[in-house]
Amino acid sequence: MKAQKVAARVQAEHPDVTWWCPQLPPSPAEAMAEVMQGTALWPRETMAVVGSSLGGFYARWVSLQTGCPAVLLNPAPFPARDLSAYIGEQTAWHDPGERFFFQPGFVDELKVQQADIEQLATGRHTQPEDLLAIISKGDEVLDWREMQAFCAGGEVRLLEGSDHAISDFDDHMDAVFQFLNL
Repeated sequence: MKAQKVAARVQAEHPDVTWWCPQLPPSPAEAMAEVMQGTALWPRETMAVVGSSLGGFYARWVSLQTGCPAVLLNPAPFPARDLSAYIGEQTAWHDPGERFFFQPGFVDELKVQQADIEQLATGRHTQPEDLLAIISKGDEVLDWREMQAFCAGGEVRLLEGSDHAISDFDDHMDAVFQFLNL
């Protein structure tokens, strides 16, 4: 829902901006390889990344790898821990008829990415202009305090209430576009 809304606004108001929102594979290593390959020739000084939940974790990783700004929407700070309970066959949230198998090795891939984030974040002090996080205290899936710590140094907008999906995203979309200078 959030990606569709952002895509529609980018297309309507900023048709010169390259918008890319691929359906990523379940393997975290393959997912990030696809993103890095797909953006390899993009100019880093004008590139930005936006992600929600696991996508927020990925966006933080991409941002630290490339130096581009990131918007994190209820980012998953510890996906290796949280997704380890979901090993096995799963359905895709956007299409319940689509199934995939979440393998135990994917948890290990997430642990590697978590270590990358911790190492890169330690060596590079995040500034408010590098990172915008929109975090819902009412998130029923993730702990807002963990999300806030994950986004340390960036600009954090704590929402009283709301939910994991940020159902009131329309109220926050202007802030996202302002942060992205669009």
